[in-house]
Amino acid sequence: MSHSTNAERAANGARPQLSDRATAEGILFTDQYQLTMAQLYFREGLHDRPAQFEHFFRRYPDYGSHQAGYCINAGLDWLLDWMETAHFDEASLDALRSQVSDDGQRVFADDFLDWLRTDGHFGGVDIRAVPEGRVVHADTPIATVSGPLAMSQILETALLNHLNFQTLVATKASRVAEAARRRPVLEFGLRRSPEKGGNAASRAALIGGAVASSNVGISHLMGTSPRGTHAHSMVQAFMALGQGELAAFRAYAQVYPDDCLLLVDTINTIESGIPHAITIFDELRRQGHRPVGIRLDSGDLAYLAVQSAKLLDAAGYEDVSIVLSSGLDELLILQILSQIDLEAPRYGVDPARLIGRLVFGVGSKLASSAGQPYLDGVYKLVAIHDTKSFAPAIKISETAAKTQNPGEKDLYRLYDDRGRATADLLTTRHDDPWPAESLTLQHPIEVGARRVLPAEGISELEPLLIEVMKDGKRLAPGDDLETIRARRLADLDRLDPGVRRLVNPHRYHVSLTPGLWDLKQRLIADALPQ
Repeated sequence: MSHSTNAERAANGARPQLSDRATAEGILFTDQYQLTMAQLYFREGLHDRPAQFEHFFRRYPDYGSHQAGYCINAGLDWLLDWMETAHFDEASLDALRSQVSDDGQRVFADDFLDWLRTDGHFGGVDIRAVPEGRVVHADTPIATVSGPLAMSQILETALLNHLNFQTLVATKASRVAEAARRRPVLEFGLRRSPEKGGNAASRAALIGGAVASSNVGISHLMGTSPRGTHAHSMVQAFMALGQGELAAFRAYAQVYPDDCLLLVDTINTIESGIPHAITIFDELRRQGHRPVGIRLDSGDLAYLAVQSAKLLDAAGYEDVSIVLSSGLDELLILQILSQIDLEAPRYGVDPARLIGRLVFGVGSKLASSAGQPYLDGVYKLVAIHDTKSFAPAIKISETAAKTQNPGEKDLYRLYDDRGRATADLLTTRHDDPWPAESLTLQHPIEVGARRVLPAEGISELEPLLIEVMKDGKRLAPGDDLETIRARRLADLDRLDPGVRRLVNPHRYHVSLTPGLWDLKQRLIADALPQ
């Protein structure tokens, strides 16, 4: 049986098809306008012109009742993996060849497709980026892309897709971990994630603050052990068969005697679940095993945690974990812990000891970044090579905050004499900002808004952008999870507590050198009508 090509299907008015999902997730994992711009550059002879783009986000996540004052960078490793293999093969070229406009004319010409066949890859692209796990701030370059204009343009959509979402979820996970007073956080969000995006969410959560995930595949990929207990359905099955909750718990303990963590709220937490769990724990102890703990998944979690601790302590199980889950996010965890601080003493429970045994299972609201479902990350051209050197490029907006900082740049983090991060500083490329006597920091928008730091008040000027890809090849393997996590914790510990606040955080300073400010103002003046 013969099969029609995409071009033949298009000619007959049928919808073009791809042979498999892998093609859709390869180089065609992009937006149409990237390709139409690339063809225009090809027509104008600009496609191989060296250019530089920057990825940055304009605003921190705002969840409504609470706001972020920083973000955690994530997603770079998967982006670099994708770039090393993505290219225009015959299946993707066939798909582009089949596209026709409303008047029946082909969108992409053969000479352009021939160029894509030979040069449609990222072999000429270099990337400098902030490493994964680091704290990053609004309006600072997280990644800079240098390479041929057309392929650097085509990269935009995939880069934003990889970096924006994982940074968003890693930020949420960091806030959850901070709210939990750095008690263990488990990520449970795969079931309600956006299809395969759940894998990216689980990875980002592990970077941002979750100690483990229920996602089996990603856990193994990241070098961690997946975590999970059982669902209500297991207890329901035993109940429906006339055996009851205690029999369900006993069966689970027999299969997993050294990993026994029981979900105790299928019937009644205090009157049934906890007493039955204690019975099973006693049996395990007599057999030489150590119970792990219980999980609470409904009701007033703070109150139930206190009452569960009281019953478990009285039975001699002061050290077993109490896992709290069910719709948790950073604000709810903050409220739960505040309630425990106030309520535990009246029941004779030490709040510090109770909080010290808590574990938090956070699912849907973490994997979906509830309250702020996207990061306002953008990808902008900042420079393009003219006949002799790079010419800075700028986009001007009626909203001053959206007028970009132009030109090739470096990014530094300034630490004060306490070792605290006090500002991120953007400079023109290869400009040494280290002051002889003082350093002037210019506000990116407000004229005359400057502050001067004496040299003795600066303990460190740290460059943040690291070369990670040269000519389309990674310069080093991706970092292991523990290395990435260590970066996050180190950055958070050097960040002012006011910036880390969960509600109404203090605004972190992002500044320009006077030289970059002057360049920006000159380009604005030159672009505006005289």
